[in-house]
Amino acid sequence: MTPKQAKISSFITEQVRGNGFQKVVVGLSGGIDSALVAFLCVHALGKENVLGLMLPYRSSQQASLDDALAVAEALQIEHQTVPITPMVDGYFAQQTPDKLQKGNFCARMRMSVLFDYAQRENALVAGTGNRSELLIGYCTVYGDGACSFEPIGHLYKTEVWQMAKELGVPEQIITKPPTADLWDGQTDEQELGLSYAMLDKMLIDYQDNKLSPEKLSQKYDAKLVEKVVRLVQNSKFKRVMPPILER
Repeated sequence: MTPKQAKISSFITEQVRGNGFQKVVVGLSGGIDSALVAFLCVHALGKENVLGLMLPYRSSQQASLDDALAVAEALQIEHQTVPITPMVDGYFAQQTPDKLQKGNFCARMRMSVLFDYAQRENALVAGTGNRSELLIGYCTVYGDGACSFEPIGHLYKTEVWQMAKELGVPEQIITKPPTADLWDGQTDEQELGLSYAMLDKMLIDYQDNKLSPEKLSQKYDAKLVEKVVRLVQNSKFKRVMPPILER
């Protein structure tokens, strides 16, 4: 393993074993983030201590389910498929939600199933969020943003792709367009309005290199800078525990 991979492996072991657990539950979406987390958890804990859950909704792409299964089979981990369609459709039976409302509810139903299985298995839920998405709030509060710990929350999306290649994540998962699979035809970059490559460059300059929005606008398109800075600032509440008034 590379030093970066070894550091993540140690972090996973510390979070799981250090809290008195042996196992983790990972939601396998068929995307690169969950695939990488599953690979890292197997390296850290052993395949016998990783449970993969596929949680499709009826509009989920079959290709996503196939890719999730490919990860589970490649790693030889225990895996189960738990459709969330009855839960989601039951709730929306008397209303007509928009795409975002329904997508967010699907994410929260998946979170509920993951934590229920974690309790059954005496395990922790390994998160699958990356730094790029967490910084701009591209996640659902108490949905895919809910977990026991974030193994790749410090990695930008472009770093996720690189590490996935190094660890042997199936090629079709690495090369396909990223999607949250919240509705038919949805892709992350189309919804965000810019590529992850460009987003990461801007976030690195803004967050890591501490460039001001004014300095950023000298390097990148001013409208994109305004959008990214606004996303980071307006999603701070997603990255902290709920505030509590001091006594």
